[in-house]
Amino acid sequence: MPNSETGHAKNVGNFEALIAVCVGFGAKYNPVSALITILSLNSLLTLAANALDALKNAELPFKNALTARNAAFSPLSKLVTRVKAALNSSDVPEQIVSNAETYIHKIKGERSSSKEDPPPTNPETPATDSSKNISVSQMSFDLRTDNMNSLVTLLSGQPNYKPNETDLTVESLTAVLTDMKTTNKAVKDLTPAVNNARIERDRVLYTKTTGLVDVAQKVKDYVKSVYGAGSPQYKQVSKLKFTSKN
Repeated sequence: MPNSETGHAKNVGNFEALIAVCVGFGAKYNPVSALITILSLNSLLTLAANALDALKNAELPFKNALTARNAAFSPLSKLVTRVKAALNSSDVPEQIVSNAETYIHKIKGERSSSKEDPPPTNPETPATDSSKNISVSQMSFDLRTDNMNSLVTLLSGQPNYKPNETDLTVESLTAVLTDMKTTNKAVKDLTPAVNNARIERDRVLYTKTTGLVDVAQKVKDYVKSVYGAGSPQYKQVSKLKFTSKN
């Protein structure tokens, strides 16, 4: 199963402990492979620690951006439900109300028809189309923003839509839309840095042969070859566990 974030840090921590044990062996630790010399192990440890730090540094603003986006989108369904009620109680033409309701249904992830709803989609991921049944939940952040934009544009052209409730006015809804666009873009802008940092972490820790986990196993094998499988020296390194990414 995939490694957790804690698992990645545990691998690096155990690798540091593994190096300390090998240093303690003194001159007895003298491998032929340059990959597992003390110098190479320390270099790999530095790369791994830096990779974890880089990911943490990239994730902090990304998580803050996610929080801000969720705060902008979370009240949306209740808000547009109230907009619908305000429209129904206004003198806006029936066709305009019907058009607005179509956008509102989409913003809320509802079907405007009586056809059975599909399972809800994850709002963190874009909606995907299948060849036979196109999802109509419309719950990705991009689609909700697009439908909110259409709704605000529609309402802005209706002189009879003038609710006394400040948060339902076109001006307030426009501000909500701006916040949606801004927070959604911020997440998109920060996503590549997080993805690249994860790729680099995985490269350093899990690349076959040269990654931290495989190198740790080579060190264990070398210690076993020097001292034997039943030796206390080998037991020191064998008890240090390293988890593969998959």
